Amino acid sequence: MTEQTPRRQVRFNAFDMNCVVHQSPGLWRHPEDQAWRYKDITYWIELAKLLEKGKFDGLFIADVLGTYDVFNGTNEAPLSSGAQVPVNDPFLLVSAMAAVTENLGFGVTAGTAYEHPYPFARRLATLDHLTNGRIGWNVVTGYLPSAARNMGQEDQLEHDERYNHADEYLEVVYKLLEGSWEEDAVQRNRETGVFTDPAKVHPINHEGKYFKVPGIAITEPSVQRTPVIFQAGASSRGMKFAAENAEAVFVTSPTKELLTSTVKKIRDAAEAAGRDRYDIRIYAMQTIITGPDTASAQAKYEDFKQYVDPQGALALISGWMGVDLSQYDLDDTIGANVKSNAIQSSVETFQKASGDDGNPWTVRQLAEWVGVGGFGPITVGSGAEVAQKLVEWVDDTDVDGFNLAYAITPGTFEDVVEFVVPELQKLGAYQAEYQPGSLRNKLFGTGDRLQSNHRAEQFRLKDSVEA
Repeated sequence: MTEQTPRRQVRFNAFDMNCVVHQSPGLWRHPEDQAWRYKDITYWIELAKLLEKGKFDGLFIADVLGTYDVFNGTNEAPLSSGAQVPVNDPFLLVSAMAAVTENLGFGVTAGTAYEHPYPFARRLATLDHLTNGRIGWNVVTGYLPSAARNMGQEDQLEHDERYNHADEYLEVVYKLLEGSWEEDAVQRNRETGVFTDPAKVHPINHEGKYFKVPGIAITEPSVQRTPVIFQAGASSRGMKFAAENAEAVFVTSPTKELLTSTVKKIRDAAEAAGRDRYDIRIYAMQTIITGPDTASAQAKYEDFKQYVDPQGALALISGWMGVDLSQYDLDDTIGANVKSNAIQSSVETFQKASGDDGNPWTVRQLAEWVGVGGFGPITVGSGAEVAQKLVEWVDDTDVDGFNLAYAITPGTFEDVVEFVVPELQKLGAYQAEYQPGSLRNKLFGTGDRLQSNHRAEQFRLKDSVEA
């Protein structure tokens, strides 16, 4: 009797943001939605406990530093709809959630455009210490012109130049976290009175195009040293950046065909950068509407659709694309000649998207689609039906798992934990228990530190390579 090959595991992150409307404009009005509690730390504590109960890899927290004022050239639509404004800092949530969990990871978004890497590296190290190695950093280069203006710039850097800037930003972070303190620099020797051996702490002497950082890191090595690197850019330049830096990538593709193509490009790029094809965990955005049976799940979905705010959805889409959709009629399609200095992969995806009839989506259809859970696919069905579909997505596209957006919170996540996770576990397609150790080890089983084929290796002190 031949031994059966273990089924590939489906992985989950929860996708949220420290605001009242993340991906579902209008759903804050639903009587069961609790997103308005985003200012209350107990909301985040309860959510963290729920996700750990469901054996999620982590909570992926998005962020922006500007408003979605591309649509109509004003803040009116995002403010009235609550579309990602008001929004609070994501980093300040993590310590409280880490204190009530043991295994849940935290992927926190922070941009490279508006904060110097020296103090930022300290923030990363601090959270890695406080979470005992469960922190990840979602590296974004920025895409909202309003953020650039409020930081004293006329506009953001050109798309590819933002990545050049980010490359050096990460170089500084790697040098600080990997190449400044030797592993045994901290002596804490009561007899000699030496806490840290000065000979084992080294200045990084960085001088580049954008940054000059001559000194030492001011934090001692944490569990992971460098947190798990997340990244979400799927443009050609973004993929090159991901291939060299990312350990987990978040992608948004509305169809299996588009997702399969994107996943292959990322894995090919990782290989071209000298890494293994599976050194990057790829999570695709997905929204799940589920319940005890098909009928109840479909009824929930129909109920949710009644609350969609099209103006809020168009504000989000315009910001992602860098294109003012108010200039289009609702029944127009997005022209092929649209150029963007925002999220180029979003423009490409929206242009390629089509309905069941094979025709390109109109602006109206895009708004309706984004209104419930954002631009990822929506899977509706009983727990067993959803579980089977997710397994098929993984098998058919080579994706590792899903970044789960919500229609309402925490209700959407509660339903996934109650109805979908047990069905995936019955199929042998979902972890029954967490792997030990840091977030990096939970994701890859290769230890707490960055692998030796990662870009950061060239900046690492030789004694810091984990045995």
